[in-house]
Formats: sequence, C-alpha cells, structure tokens
Amino acid sequence: MVTALIGLAFVAPLQDQSAVQDRLIKDLSYRPETTDAYTKERCKLDLYIPKGAKDFATVIWFHGGGLTGGEKGIPDRLKHQGIAVVAPAYRLSPKVKAPVYIEDAAAAVAWTTKNIASYGGSTKLLFVSGHSAGGYLSSMVVLDKRWLQPYGIDPNSFAGLIPFSGQSITHFTVRKERGIPETQAIIDDLAPVFHVRKDAPPILLLSGDRNLELYGRYEESAYFWRMLKDIGHKDVQLLELQGYDHGGMPDPGFPLLVDFVRRRAKELVAK
Repeated sequence: MVTALIGLAFVAPLQDQSAVQDRLIKDLSYRPETTDAYTKERCKLDLYIPKGAKDFATVIWFHGGGLTGGEKGIPDRLKHQGIAVVAPAYRLSPKVKAPVYIEDAAAAVAWTTKNIASYGGSTKLLFVSGHSAGGYLSSMVVLDKRWLQPYGIDPNSFAGLIPFSGQSITHFTVRKERGIPETQAIIDDLAPVFHVRKDAPPILLLSGDRNLELYGRYEESAYFWRMLKDIGHKDVQLLELQGYDHGGMPDPGFPLLVDFVRRRAKELVAK
C-alpha cells in the first residue's frame, strides 16, 4: 500500500513513562579490536536506554550525510518512548571507499544484537533504520545477508526495517568513487533493490514529498516498494510525507517509526 500523508500527530509512548528514567551511554566502541586511528575515532555508538523497562524494543539509527559527512546522535523524537536507540557513527568517504561504511554498519548492528540483552533489551525486537545515507546503510545490512554473515547473524531475525528517504539504487557516493556520473543510475550488488527478497523482515519505507525530495528519491522508494511487492513480500508499505522535503521529513517520520515498532512488538509478543 502506498499512502500520502499531510499531517501527523505524535503517537503515545510505548509504556507508562512515570516508571522510566532514561539514560544515555556515549561513545561505546563497536570495533574494540581495531588499532587504526580513524576506525577508533568513527566506529563508536551512543546508546539510549529506557531505564526501568524490561525486554524493550531497540531502534538502530544510522545518520545521514551522503556517506561523506554527518555525526551520530539520538533523535529527540525517539526519546521518552520506552524504546532503546542505538546511534552509530561510521567511516566516511573519501577516507574510505565502498564497502567499508557498509561493513561498519553491519558491525554496529552485530554489536547491538550481541549486547542489547545485557542492558535489558529484547533481541527479538531489533529494528534497523536511518535517514538518507543511513537509510541506504540500513537497507543494505538487512537485505544483503553477506554483511552480517561473518557475525553469525541472520537479518531475518530482525523485527523490522524502516529506511527514511534511503537511496535504493547504488548510492551516488559509491558511483562517484567509481567515476560514474551522478545522473547515471546504476543497480548492482551495492544497491538495496538488487537484494529484494520475499522473506525479508517487515519494511516501512518513508519518503518526503516527491516534488520536494532529492532528485528521484521518491521514485526510487516507489520502485523499491514495487519490486518487494512483486517478489512476494507480504509486509511492506511506502508512505510519502507530503509537504516535507528531504531534510524535513524525519520529524514527521519518527511517529510513524514508533507506531511501526509498537505494532510489531505486539505481533511478536503475541506469538
């Protein structure tokens, strides 16, 4: 189902916040074995925990920035919702080239999978998300199983994937690294749409207004949605946030993410 949305109200918290005292742990290394200075600098994450909650859901949130910039951070509209948020940084082009930043994203997801239970989270309620370049990385890690295979993790175990305006074809920075013009569209094994499969976790695709978004970004998301539907995926939805451009669409998108997390949590707990 493709839906256009104009106005959104923020959803209620996942639990009674009177019992919750959230806390933030900053700069946890998810590649502690490294000796490389740049890797040490970038491969860190912040962890926001709903203290007092038990078996809570966790959203792994990758920042945007075109794979060339951006910094990790916990989105304000994901705070005080009774969910944990993991916000990783990752190495950037041109200091590194593809697929290094995808490998970093996979390492951060693997760290979360293996460690969140020790903070009180449920490994059955892991959601992977991010905006723009972060949406691209989240889609690559969940749909292309090779990135998590070295860690013994099957991404089908995740509760959901929620890319915010993520590139679905091969990312423009990857193309630039190869000397390919930005206007020359490529779909190869570094494109999320190349890896569509019907057994992937439930997916919520979010896009800004097609007339305000980055060039072709809504159309990429629509093609991504169509290919997932055509291959037989049973739980994928595309929502277009009318009136919001690429940079503005995350704010109204966060309530939709929380609502998606709530729905999936109820479905999985009921099993």
